[in-house]
Amino acid sequence: MPVPSKERVIELLADPVEREGYDLEDVVVTAAGKHSLVRVMLDSDAGLELDEVARLSHVIAEIFDATNDFGETPYTLEVTSPGIDRPLTAERHWRRAQGRKALVDLDGESVTARIGRLDDGVVDLVVKDGREFAVRRVELQDVKKAVVQVEFSRPDARELDLAGGVPEGRVAPADADASDDVNEEVEGFDK
Repeated sequence: MPVPSKERVIELLADPVEREGYDLEDVVVTAAGKHSLVRVMLDSDAGLELDEVARLSHVIAEIFDATNDFGETPYTLEVTSPGIDRPLTAERHWRRAQGRKALVDLDGESVTARIGRLDDGVVDLVVKDGREFAVRRVELQDVKKAVVQVEFSRPDARELDLAGGVPEGRVAPADADASDDVNEEVEGFDK
């Protein structure tokens, strides 16, 4: 018996994952000869910590073990969060990406902007207008595609302030404070 379809895996996991406080973002089922891969992508407003990945892997494996859908077919279960390159398609994606820089394709133009507050289907985009920052309100229905960009430098404080900051529990873009914490720990480490 082959590994169940993506639709069947979603059917099995949607409710239990929601009860655990997570969104089932995507499922990828890849048949690879006698051994298959089932990749389950989860997210929440607070993100997905490594300890939670391990715990949720056990929860999901138990759900799979309790069904006959897998039979004796060997498979690898991979539980992960969506990558940074995931398109922003749902309001929750925009809300979770607040404070991040994104490439946003609109009708006839592409804008690189910092994602701001989301309110009733309208998102604030902080764009650079000459030497100043300006807030541009865009209806989500007018967005053709949007993808968060990788940042290597700390954002301008004014720009981040106009975006409304970063949601609680989310990592700030190019968070330099994290490297300061690591340096403090290393300095206190006995060699």
